[in-house]
Amino acid sequence: MQIPDSLKTKAEEIIFRYPEEHRVSALVPVLFEAQRQLGWIDNDVEKWAAEFTGASSTKVREVTTFYSMLRRQPVGKYLIQFCQNISCSLTGGLELQQHVQQKLGIGPGETTEDGLFTLKYVECLGGCSWAPMMLVNENQYFQLTIEKLDRILDGFKSGNPVPPDEPTPLLGNIAGES
Repeated sequence: MQIPDSLKTKAEEIIFRYPEEHRVSALVPVLFEAQRQLGWIDNDVEKWAAEFTGASSTKVREVTTFYSMLRRQPVGKYLIQFCQNISCSLTGGLELQQHVQQKLGIGPGETTEDGLFTLKYVECLGGCSWAPMMLVNENQYFQLTIEKLDRILDGFKSGNPVPPDEPTPLLGNIAGES
């Protein structure tokens, strides 16, 4: 895979924040940016990230396989992650999961035929106070109901996404920037 110039430029901006002797500390933000631009992290991206940050290839693989938010396989344009922890489960999350599977015709880990949605269940999204919740890419949707979920999914299908309840500021994604 050819690493795009836009990724190299952004990676330089990221690594600039770290002292020369701690370049390896930029590994996670660099991988997040690679994923943001490329959609997922394959072996070539891992190799590039290792060379760029000075991390060993083993260290990069440890990171990409440890953190569930880093993807080693392609996903749909919109990655839907549902919390399946107790707070979300007790407030209707299980019914929402069944509903989204029926609505989209996919199960956990699957992608719709049009490549638009991938469904994933995760242990916790850290929004217990606003349960049930989900992430779509890096945007949070809280206090979900079937009606709200349908509006959100229909918005993505039509190209008019429903604004998130709160953007997740993951490594530079401030105010929901793409």
